[in-house]
This record gives sequence, C-alpha cells and structure tokens, in this order.
Amino acid sequence: MALTLTENAAQHIHKFLDSRGKGIGIRLGVKTSGCSGMAYILEFADTVREEDEVFESQGLKILVDPKSLVYIDGTELDFAREGLNEGFKFNNPNVKDECGCGESFTI
Repeated sequence: MALTLTENAAQHIHKFLDSRGKGIGIRLGVKTSGCSGMAYILEFADTVREEDEVFESQGLKILVDPKSLVYIDGTELDFAREGLNEGFKFNNPNVKDECGCGESFTI
C-alpha cells in the first residue's frame, strides 16, 4: 500500500504549509459525491489521528483514513498547469471511469 506525491505537488503543498505557518502534510480521502459516485477530499493536516494510515513522500506526510485507502491505494498526487487552469491531479490506478467534468470517479 502506498500513496505518493510528485515533486510538483510536494513543492505546491510546501508553499501552502509555509504560508499557513503550520501543518505536517495533507489528509487525502474520498466521499460519496458527484455524478460518478466518489470524489476526492484533500485538506491540510496539522495532526495525525489515531486511525490514520501515514505515508511519507517528498518530505511530507500523507494521512488517509482506512475506509478511503481501499479506493486510493497506489495513487500518485500531482500538481499540473494546463493552459489557464491549475490544480491537483489524482493518478489513481483503481479508477474505472470518471465523469465528464473530472470531479468524481467510479471504482
């Protein structure tokens, strides 16, 4: 089981954590939402919860609840700029289909 960050994603997260003045990494998970069934949750993490699975990549902690890990195991988080758009991109090998807007996915 593993979750990883690309160098671009790690640099972007480090910048945000520095500007916040606190944080140990990110919390990554999924929730039921969208037209395909599931959507990613991404937020800053200041502490590790007892139930968290902890991964380290590029000097940052990636915290995941056990229920979400089943759906995102093996995911690489990237940060990409495409034209005028920029944002995090989830390279999840478990995804079978995504909705047209890219906001949700199916396993």
